[in-house]
This record gives sequence, structure tokens and C-alpha cells, in this order.
Amino acid sequence: MLRTWLTETFGLDVPVVGAPMAGVGSGRLAAAVSAAGGLGMVGAGGTATADWIAQQSAVAAAPGRPWGVGLMAWVLPDHPEQLDAVVAARPTLVSVSFGPYADAVHRLQDHGIRVATQVGTVQEAVEARDVGVDLVVARGAEGGGHGRGDVGTLALLQAVLEEVALPVVAAGGIGTARGLAAVLAAGAAGAWVGTAFLACREAETTPAARARLLEASEADTAYGRVFDVAQRLGWPPEYGGRALRNAFFDRWEGREDDLARDDAAAAELAEGRRREDLDVGYVYAGQGVGLLRHQRTAAEVLADLAGAEDLLRGWGA
Repeated sequence: MLRTWLTETFGLDVPVVGAPMAGVGSGRLAAAVSAAGGLGMVGAGGTATADWIAQQSAVAAAPGRPWGVGLMAWVLPDHPEQLDAVVAARPTLVSVSFGPYADAVHRLQDHGIRVATQVGTVQEAVEARDVGVDLVVARGAEGGGHGRGDVGTLALLQAVLEEVALPVVAAGGIGTARGLAAVLAAGAAGAWVGTAFLACREAETTPAARARLLEASEADTAYGRVFDVAQRLGWPPEYGGRALRNAFFDRWEGREDDLARDDAAAAELAEGRRREDLDVGYVYAGQGVGLLRHQRTAAEVLADLAGAEDLLRGWGA
């Protein structure tokens, strides 16, 4: 069995955290990841209510294995009830990222909850260390969903490991045993994996989005703020999102200032999402999407990732 700080601290069989993916990462997916030997995370989006967090937390905790919740720091000032609900649920791990998070970190730790934050630069890793987080997630530009688009995973991971004496897990583009073995060999405590779980049966991915994901190649994603601007979301501008490229993105990329004033475009995106028109509506995914071949269970994904142990043993020999 692979043994790292991550597996020893949380009692995992595989050094993998299922990334908290708002919209598709519910308690059901988190529970499946945890039951299979990883650490599953519930993704709380900006509109998540305290009741929803409590309900999904109960589902995630049902297997009796370590589990967690991901929060967006920029949401918490206007929705403190999210943090209240998470504290009440007592998860094993909480991720608080993308905005001022120090107060949330200290409150969670005061309740005995370990805290991670996602970083996209060495400076952000240093700031996370100084705040006192338990775990740093070095999230490279390859990753799906939101984060910085400045530095690739491997370059970022090496630099962060050199700079901070904290456990570090790698995120972005890791979807197979080879990817997990590579970051473990570099010194990571494990991997933070999202895209590999998007096509799982336990994910809340719609059938249309699932089909689009399985058709996509590693070159079919785009990074930017188009979808956030069109929805008038309050994401800090340094955190764009990586999603499957589509016609709506191509039309507005580079014209975000115009898009912010175009109510018709905002309505078009809302209607596209409602109708599941994926030439308009978005599907967040990382560059690892090209590794998706067919629908699997979360347990099958974890079993594949666990093959990193054999690869590392073989390389050592």
C-alpha cells in the first residue's frame, strides 16, 4: 500500500482526494470516493444553502470513512451560514480557497477540523503556510474548474515543495496511475483529482455533459472568465475557470468588458444552461478530460489510480 502523509493522517488506502466540484460533486460522489479508499469532498457552490450542506454532508459521512467539504472563500462574507453548516457537520477535511480565508481556517481548526487551501503560485503557498493551513494544494493551470492559469502543475509542485515545509498535494491533469506516480515521485503527499471523476456514475453530471466529456480530447478545454462574467458572478478576477471550449466562449473570449454589459448574452447563457445546450452552456473540466474513455464508478477510478504503487515499485527496481 502507498503510504504518505495523506494516507497516514486520514487513514486512506490511496493518496487521493476527490476535488470538491460544485454542481457535480455531491455527497453521493464524495461517499463513493471515500468508500473506495480515497477522501471524497462535497463541493459547495456559491448558492449552496446550509440545509443542502447538511444533507450532503450526511450522505458523504454515511460510509464511516474520512470525507470533506470544499468552500469558496469569496462567498463566505455574504453567506456565513455555509461555514456554520460545515462546522456543525464536522468533516475530516475542509478546503477553503479563492479569496480571504484566514478567519475560516482558524475557526475550523478551533473545532478540530484540518484545513487545506488551493494555491496557484509560490507566493500563495507562502501565504497559506503563514496563515497556518494543514495542507497545501498545488493546483496547476491544467486543472478544471476555477483557479489560477499561470503555472503548470509540475512546475508549480516543484517550486512549492522547495518553498514550504508543509504536506503538499498536486492538482491539475492527474487522472491515471502514471500521473499519481509522477507527483508522488516528485514529493507530493498525494493527488487532488477532479476531472477523472466527472464521468463517474455517482457524479451529478448530466447525460448531455457526460457524453460531451467522453468525446473531448486534451486540447478541447479553454481557460478564462467568460462564463463567470456572463453570470455576473463575484469570482475574484485572478481566478478564471477551465471548461470545455464551446461557441459561446469563443464568441466572447477577449471581450469580457462588453459581455459584462450585455444582458442579452447573459440571458442566452442562462437559457442555454436550462436547455442543456452545450454550445452555449458550460462544462467545467481540466486537460485530463482526454483521458476519459467511458463511464466508470468512483471505485474503478480509485483502483486505476492505485496502480501508481506498481509503477513506483517497477521504477525503483
